[in-house]
Amino acid sequence: MDLDMNGGNKRVFQRLGGGSNRPTTDSNQKVCFHWRAGRCNRYPCPYLHRELPGPGSGPVAASSNKRVADESGFAGPSHRRGPGFSGTANNWGRFGGNRTVTKTEKLCKFWVDGNCPYGDKCRYLHCWSKGDSFSLLTQLDGHQKVVTGIALPSGSDKLYTASKDETVRIWDCASGQCTGVLNLGGEVGCIISEGPWLLVGMPNLVKAWNIQNNADLSLTGPVGQVYSLVVGTDLLFAGTQDGSILVWRYNSTTSCFDPAASLLGHTLAVVSLYVGANRLYSGAMDNSIKVWSLDNLQCIQTLTEHTSVVMSLICWDQFLLSCSLDNTVKIWAATEGGNLEVTYTHKEEYGVLALCGVHDAEAKPVLLCSCNDNSLHLYDLPSFTERGKILAKQEIRSIQIGPGGIFFTGDGSGQVKVWKWSTESTPILS
Repeated sequence: MDLDMNGGNKRVFQRLGGGSNRPTTDSNQKVCFHWRAGRCNRYPCPYLHRELPGPGSGPVAASSNKRVADESGFAGPSHRRGPGFSGTANNWGRFGGNRTVTKTEKLCKFWVDGNCPYGDKCRYLHCWSKGDSFSLLTQLDGHQKVVTGIALPSGSDKLYTASKDETVRIWDCASGQCTGVLNLGGEVGCIISEGPWLLVGMPNLVKAWNIQNNADLSLTGPVGQVYSLVVGTDLLFAGTQDGSILVWRYNSTTSCFDPAASLLGHTLAVVSLYVGANRLYSGAMDNSIKVWSLDNLQCIQTLTEHTSVVMSLICWDQFLLSCSLDNTVKIWAATEGGNLEVTYTHKEEYGVLALCGVHDAEAKPVLLCSCNDNSLHLYDLPSFTERGKILAKQEIRSIQIGPGGIFFTGDGSGQVKVWKWSTESTPILS
């Protein structure tokens, strides 16, 4: 089952009609295509020789989001991809805000296909990124469909990438060469690593490989595709297509995963899981987030503020961050009573697919935010000031932080790209 990621707002500019008595405002004119390409020779030209202002260029409306004064939150170490942030709840978005994406920030489709006729005069981007704080190291080609997960086991010299093309590819970190392909016979929904174990979500099962002793296990029980996996203490959680979360407990004596529980409550597929502060957070296609206690595996709160699929979750210090196809990233903080409430909402122009966090060289938190317009934004926090952007052939579904200021992205075309911070950043690994 695939998620519909192709929806998105498209600006439509009306063409100026001949003999029309409408006022010649920006709202009913069109930008000259030849001017954008740098070769308009019409005088006078009936079309605009400038870009139209974006819909978000007007005054910013006052935020209606609830803000919580309490800072104690649900403090505790985050489990994955979540650098800590010691700010207060009312600092979110204060010094930044959304920057309207102009036409010239779009990737040139002709350049991507290798046949742009305008060369340096093209008004669209002929590069995969904007920003000077990071650069592209290399590209790993081989997958034929969307990359659904990237795993870099601690201490290993191998990178593992998973795809809906039913394979897991193994890459040598030193040479960037593919050293092996595992043909699994089913679409891979996700992949993570924990200690020596490589864990792969597939239809109706979870595959577990021990990369140290080559043990190969199949964990049965899931119904439908396994979209998300996460480990908390000695428990393995799997979010499945039927809305349940299956739990296994690792038995160190037998080196096996024993079935422990099935968490019920979501009504549609569970597509995101995260462990932090002795809690399990689950996001689903039913638009909700559920909070589970790791002590007794009981649901202690259900969050329903999102209006579409909850795609990704991370914990940063006392905050929970969630993103959704409703075009928002929500920041949650705990009230005095302990329940989570939205303290800030960051709005994007398109649906948000994935979140990942890292500290930069100055120990400042940076959020990587992938959207379904084939872009990935890099935001300073808590201001949400944009410091760069990565563009791709198709939407970026997978993000993984590596050591030494390296991070990886995987997109819908099957491409995996390796990036590096220009000044060394500090990756946050579990």
